[in-house]
Amino acid sequence: MKSLRNKIAAALLLALLSAQSSADAFDKGTVTGTIALGSGQFFNEDYFIVGVGAGYYVTDGIELGIEVDAWTGGDPSIYEIIPKISYVYDSLSKVKPYIGAFYNRTFIEDRDDYDAIGYRAGIYTPVGERTYIGVGIVYSELQSCTETIFNDCSDTRSELSIIFKL
Repeated sequence: MKSLRNKIAAALLLALLSAQSSADAFDKGTVTGTIALGSGQFFNEDYFIVGVGAGYYVTDGIELGIEVDAWTGGDPSIYEIIPKISYVYDSLSKVKPYIGAFYNRTFIEDRDDYDAIGYRAGIYTPVGERTYIGVGIVYSELQSCTETIFNDCSDTRSELSIIFKL
């Protein structure tokens, strides 16, 4: 099983590195859609995170966007609304590094809502003319957090995203 996973991962990496992309995917005026996947832990519960979002490049490489995430598979249910800003370094390479900052409003079932701030960083690589795969890391910190309610007031998690130019 592990050997098969390694072969699949190697084939995916090779496909990602050899894909062609549009030269203006991160240029001013571009509108993008996002599907994000990840995992996280809250209240000692493991969650699978699914998000959808949209963004607009206000200038080359700088995107303003919004995302809505649902944390599934744990109890209580958690939802987030996340306005964000990102910068994509649109180098000549197929690998495009990105960094970003965000604020999010976290809605927790049967509990008070919370605010968080955070940042993300990673890389995008093309998988088609209008589509990129992103792999990165996200750090967020709850504001007005007490560790008597939460085990930890910050969270670091991995992120997998699919970005498509609309």
